Amino acid sequence: MSSGKIKQLSFLSVFLLGVDGIIGSGIFLMPSRIYAKLGDLSLLLMPLAGVAVLMIALCFANLASKIPGDGGAWLYTYTAFGRFAGFEIGIFTWLLGIITMATEISAFVTSLRSVFPSLDVHRNYLIVALGILAILTCLNLFGSKFMDWVDNISTVAKMGVLILFVVAGLFFVRHANFANLTGATTNSSPLFGRFNEGFGMVFYMFTGFSFLPIAASKMKNPEKTLPKALIAVLLTSALLYMIVQFAAIGVSGSHLATDNVPIAASFYHFAGQFGYDLALVGMLISIMGVALSISFSTPLIASSLASEHQLLPRVLGHQNKRGVPIVSLLLSCAICGLMLLSGNYLFLASAIVFTSFVQYIPTILASIKLRKHEKLPQGFKLPGGLLIPILAFLVTLYLILSFSVELIVAGIIVFALSGLWYWYDDRDRQAKGLRRDIAEGDKVL
Repeated sequence: MSSGKIKQLSFLSVFLLGVDGIIGSGIFLMPSRIYAKLGDLSLLLMPLAGVAVLMIALCFANLASKIPGDGGAWLYTYTAFGRFAGFEIGIFTWLLGIITMATEISAFVTSLRSVFPSLDVHRNYLIVALGILAILTCLNLFGSKFMDWVDNISTVAKMGVLILFVVAGLFFVRHANFANLTGATTNSSPLFGRFNEGFGMVFYMFTGFSFLPIAASKMKNPEKTLPKALIAVLLTSALLYMIVQFAAIGVSGSHLATDNVPIAASFYHFAGQFGYDLALVGMLISIMGVALSISFSTPLIASSLASEHQLLPRVLGHQNKRGVPIVSLLLSCAICGLMLLSGNYLFLASAIVFTSFVQYIPTILASIKLRKHEKLPQGFKLPGGLLIPILAFLVTLYLILSFSVELIVAGIIVFALSGLWYWYDDRDRQAKGLRRDIAEGDKVL
């Protein structure tokens, strides 16, 4: 007979989940793009970005210890600033999943260009990318019972390639390859602009941290476990990124700047065609596994926010006979298809950072506003008072320098359209006498 108790996650489980959640396609494709911007200086960005993200993550941890539930940024924003703000962040939370799905599909097709050069033609790129999206959409219609199996294979492929590369690659590092200190030999643009763009690229590689505070309710002693886990996860990820970047530069040298699949290309230097093929296959399996996982979780996020939490429009919670959130699924895939039209992996990665930025700002402000709220428990106390939230806020604002004008304008348009959707849904709820507040189980204040 079941005891009814939910198994809680230990520190080690939280740590492993965190590292696995953060390390994605970026580790396989970004080293060459970052090196092309900053040369050897790219090594410095890994720990800098890790510490910067840690400041933001601690604000999430602080709120997770005060506010029960698994809502994340939208719930913290709702609690601090009300329904409209929570609605907007709920939309951007859903949008983050959609953009991540588009980015992983784009990463997969971008990697395939090394094998099929014809994919450099935009039309061919779109045919393959949209074909993959169609397959993922169809798989969603049959349920998600096989997802644990997919996640495990994806994780093994990802970590296997990285561990093998680090262990073997470090033996083939040549000191002479560290001769491009600031990237001036591969990029003649002003250093300040290149540094800003490079920081945004590296920051993208850390954006997966935000799910850990959401899982706080499943942890043993979350007030103690979560902060320690976040620090350990982010520092470990930063160290791994730095070692991978160091090995890639040391093995490939200035050739790294033009490598489409840098880890696989570096493998080629010391393991020949077999090493290249092995790395590429492992990389593709990992990326596709993440894309499949995200394609299942993203519609569920929108459906849950609509039906369980009663925040987003009710239509998003509609399910078919199989229990699949069909409206959320079709809308998510349609928007994903539109994102894929850009045909640009780096643009989509930047869009992930921008969408995360939109969630970070209100979350940091919420941690300041709710710091000493009389109706909330003290929770995990941030050391240094307001110092960490202020530093987190400044770091997040700095990200603006890495965004293109087009991306910022697109974000403003999404915010405005979401506002109109909120207005229409709110009027509809009032006219039908439906609940306009989130579910009772989500309320804190």
